[in-house]
Amino acid sequence: MANKKEINRRRTFAIISHPDAGKTTLTEKLLLFGGAIQVAGAVKSNKIKKTATSDWMEIERQRGISVATSVMGFDYGDHKINILDTPGHQDFAEDTFRTLTAVDSVIVVIDVAKGVEPQTEKLVEVCRMRKTPIMVFINKLDRPGKEAFDLLDEIEEKLNITVTPLSWPIGMGNSFKGVYNIYSKNLHLFKPSRQVVEEGIQFDDLSSPELEKLVDKGAATLRNDLELVDGVYPDFEKETYLKGDLSPVFFGSALNNFGVKELLDVFVEIAPSPIGRESDIRYVRPEEEAFTGFVFKIHANMDPNHRDRIAFVRIVSGTFKRNTAYQHVRLNRQLKFASPTAFMAQKKSIVDEAFPGDIVGLHDTGNFKIGDTVTEGEILNFKGIPSFSPTLFRYVVNADPMRAKQLAKGIDQLMDEGVAQLFTGKYSGRKIIGTVGTLQFEVIQYRLEHEYTAKCRYESITLYKTAWFVSKNKAQLEDFRARKGSQIAIDKEGREVFMADSQFSLQMAREKYPDIKFYFTSEFEPE
Repeated sequence: MANKKEINRRRTFAIISHPDAGKTTLTEKLLLFGGAIQVAGAVKSNKIKKTATSDWMEIERQRGISVATSVMGFDYGDHKINILDTPGHQDFAEDTFRTLTAVDSVIVVIDVAKGVEPQTEKLVEVCRMRKTPIMVFINKLDRPGKEAFDLLDEIEEKLNITVTPLSWPIGMGNSFKGVYNIYSKNLHLFKPSRQVVEEGIQFDDLSSPELEKLVDKGAATLRNDLELVDGVYPDFEKETYLKGDLSPVFFGSALNNFGVKELLDVFVEIAPSPIGRESDIRYVRPEEEAFTGFVFKIHANMDPNHRDRIAFVRIVSGTFKRNTAYQHVRLNRQLKFASPTAFMAQKKSIVDEAFPGDIVGLHDTGNFKIGDTVTEGEILNFKGIPSFSPTLFRYVVNADPMRAKQLAKGIDQLMDEGVAQLFTGKYSGRKIIGTVGTLQFEVIQYRLEHEYTAKCRYESITLYKTAWFVSKNKAQLEDFRARKGSQIAIDKEGREVFMADSQFSLQMAREKYPDIKFYFTSEFEPE
């Protein structure tokens, strides 16, 4: 059996939210408590030199947003915490969707003033589909916002989840006095502090006059609110939470480091330890002796000085050991890794072994693709890590003929990261980049110039959707290829893709060629 003690002490989770809800700031504070960093960074202002640990790419520092998932690991008490800080911006949702396949639970951050925003709805929907346990952190209580009960109603209605508060705010904005921790019966008084927090005051008897001395006029409101909470919301049950059917809610202010420790302490106590994953042949359990894992992210140039390329692998079962030969299932090859790494954002340290729930980085010379499975020899593939059909398209044109080689290499590596998809016209040979958001085009252009010294420009193209297509009917396939040749492209894996210029065009193709199957995610079995 794999090391049960190591499995049980691990917590691997993602932090998700709409942009500007405070997700990256919360990540910083969690790292602060783990002793992983000494000073929390400022995410908002590019004038401040101390930028957020998780926003390490140059473009992230300039824009003040996350555009790539960051992986950070640290110890907190007896637990090993693996945080995946995801991009909040909708243009990078695909990176977040893939990241959610590598975690065992999530923390959703919600701005107290803005409430539930569209991107949060989409991401939580993915979590619900996967039955991923969800915790909610309502942030920025030191600013005016929506009433707590109204906000909880909105969360339940818009996110379609059942909530139960495990902490409760006393006031808000200028009148914010603190938070009562329902779970551990602690009272935490608000004192803005960006680095150090004080322990809460044990407070079991809320009827005590001592409460008035501590929170003044907020005492009566707190008592009334907690009475309502007790009557309206279900009692917290750990099993119900682990099944994804109940979401605990915490309140605080990440910027002021308030309510974060309470969240973290309860999280490590109740959140799931690493769980298994479904493969194409069986369910793989973390306790199994043999190592298995899958690649959910690839990142080029984490260290621009070395032009390195890292494949992020989530360990599903067994123990991963350095300098051991493992099976790359898709290539049917044995590979050995001399310097597997653990992460603190872009800072890396070599690890000799890693356990289920851990994320290890493997130096890659082009062997890996997103979704690849690595095992100790068993031939299986983990499921549920698709690429999605893009919705926006541009022709990509070399803007500096002297740097054609660098441009080709840059595009090749960036596409492997999954930030966008590359299609080559079957007859025209023209390169088309497809994305799910406009900001991705800007990021690609920026990274090509600053990481590969190559320049590109874009030209517009009218496309509705791309669809991978397969069929056992060879006659229909040949006729389709002959008639639609100018609308067929080849993806990076050499598969044919129909580039439909309108919804009508796609509909007509489906009607005329009933034996051809069209797919809008790349995860399909060839006929």
